[in-house]
Amino acid sequence: MSIAKVIRERRSIKKAYKPDAVPEELVLELLNDAVYAPNHGLREPWRFLFVPTQNKAAFVEKLITAYPAESHEARREMYNQPAAYLIVIMKEDPRQKQWEEDFSAVCALIQNFQLLAWERNLGVVWKTNAHNWDPKAHQLLGVAPGEKIVGFLHLGFFDQKDVPEARPRTRAEEKFTRFE
Repeated sequence: MSIAKVIRERRSIKKAYKPDAVPEELVLELLNDAVYAPNHGLREPWRFLFVPTQNKAAFVEKLITAYPAESHEARREMYNQPAAYLIVIMKEDPRQKQWEEDFSAVCALIQNFQLLAWERNLGVVWKTNAHNWDPKAHQLLGVAPGEKIVGFLHLGFFDQKDVPEARPRTRAEEKFTRFE
């Protein structure tokens, strides 16, 4: 499959996950390719917290405690949809330029991971929910001071029949200018 085809056909899979477990070996294989994302000075500012399928229920019960009790049932239902999670965490550099370079590198790594996963029929949706910034969630997840959660990647295998239709994109020509 060509890179252009994978880029154009990849979709965020938000629901309709199969119950199949997501093998840790597959996640590591994909990450070992994804880490070839461009990153300034090869700082590799990322780390990963994997929640395997067999540990997901306990993880969900722990995570919902970061929310008010009245929302626990709704959160439990939402967080039980994916088969597994990959949480991507970055070191925060106090220097703005380096922080932005590092954040960009982590985002490139996540895009690499999504494309590689798509090629293997592993659905991914990149989530940035309120718990990404919540100190209580950080404590529960072992996110240290000076670290940032860049995203929760919801993972699960999917059937091709459940892939959402492509939404149109604005052609580059409409946002393109030339310095004269």
